[in-house]
Amino acid sequence: IYADPAKRLELYFRPKDPYCHPVCANRFPTSTMLLKVKRRTKKRKQLDTEEQIQPEIQFEMEILGTVTTVYKFQGMSDFQYLAMHSGPDGKQTSMYDKVLMLKPEKEDFFNRELPLYIPPPIFSRLDTPVDYFYRPDIQHREGYNNPQVSDENLIGLSRARRPHNAIFVNFDDEEIPAKPLDAAVQTWKKVCTNPVDKKVEEELRKLFEVRPVWSRNAVKANISVHPDKLKLLLPYLAYYMLTGPWRSLWVRFGYDPRKHPEAKIYQVLDFRIRCGMKYGYAPNDMPVKAKRSMYNYSLPITVKKPASHTVSVHDLKQGLGISGAKKPASNAYKLKESIYIFREGALPPYRQMFYQLCDLNVESLQKIIHRNDGTESECTERDGWCLPKTSDDLRDTMSLMIKQIIRSTRPALFSNTTSSEDGKEQLAYESAEEEEDDEEEEEEEDFKPSDGSENEMETEILDYV
Repeated sequence: IYADPAKRLELYFRPKDPYCHPVCANRFPTSTMLLKVKRRTKKRKQLDTEEQIQPEIQFEMEILGTVTTVYKFQGMSDFQYLAMHSGPDGKQTSMYDKVLMLKPEKEDFFNRELPLYIPPPIFSRLDTPVDYFYRPDIQHREGYNNPQVSDENLIGLSRARRPHNAIFVNFDDEEIPAKPLDAAVQTWKKVCTNPVDKKVEEELRKLFEVRPVWSRNAVKANISVHPDKLKLLLPYLAYYMLTGPWRSLWVRFGYDPRKHPEAKIYQVLDFRIRCGMKYGYAPNDMPVKAKRSMYNYSLPITVKKPASHTVSVHDLKQGLGISGAKKPASNAYKLKESIYIFREGALPPYRQMFYQLCDLNVESLQKIIHRNDGTESECTERDGWCLPKTSDDLRDTMSLMIKQIIRSTRPALFSNTTSSEDGKEQLAYESAEEEEDDEEEEEEEDFKPSDGSENEMETEILDYV
């Protein structure tokens, strides 16, 4: 515990009981000394009387060293759950010998009839009392009416979501919108109050003229705009596709990609870096970390200290504009190009990425995409204007490319790979256009995102609902 500053020291009242729930101590820095004190007492008696003289006491003190860390038990003890059974007569019977396997047992041990014993899956998350400050009733101005309550915001939210007036379109919808909602126009006109906003609006219009379909990340990489204002500007110029090959993308009003085969290059590819031992490396070996991981949740036995808010000299220089460390205002909100473009030899920034096909800047990938140029006959919900299984072929090829990058940066992970396997991988990489066998296809269908992947499409939808 001492070796890991993020852990708390546990104290078990019943160390031999595996169901004992501990109390935890927090770690604190300290600057104290460890003092060793010896108290020597000499008892003396007078020879001529029986009365004792006051004993002679001597103290010896020695400083053994300094103490830099101390653990303090400041929390309350949680409930304890014993493996006991209450009989009809109220007598408590211990079940430890029945539920704990202390040595290899025969089959009879597992087939015995026992009372139901289910310990709680989790105890209290917090061990310190928290004051809850109740809020008084809000005093509204005269004429205020409460918003309409629906099933969506009846429980759990302090207020209803503010609508951003985006138009959502499904792949099966027959018509596509030609103009924004009036509310979206009014909202943007109300916010667009300075020349910078006007310039951003013109820049986004030009982007949609050059390319009718954009992802939000791609827009952020090409235009510097505050995220809150982009939420209001996008519904003013484009509609959002919910399903189909252009899902999670913004499409220019009046443009229907289902009617234009050239819109094939704007289709989305949901790519997730494959993790697992069958790919040669575990999730923790990945150079690319997950956006959000279950390991980041703080458990009762761990402590997550907040980041320090101390003002540094570097911060002061930035605030005063000294030695220009701050980004210029024109690029303050711009994202890096890698957030939406896939290049050979570079790892994606996150384990799950939504790429548009035209942003896969690798010749071998573009050959897979353009295999049926000029012969597109039907736009399907799964593959759009591409040939069936095009997405699977792209993912296979990209996964092999990423594996080669990881191999070059961390060769120790692949030390057990045989030369014959290397040959097979290289062959598969060179002929990625060929279909894999049925077994591989089934694996791809069942593939799950790595731990902690974030569904960006769902996140973005929630911003506009």
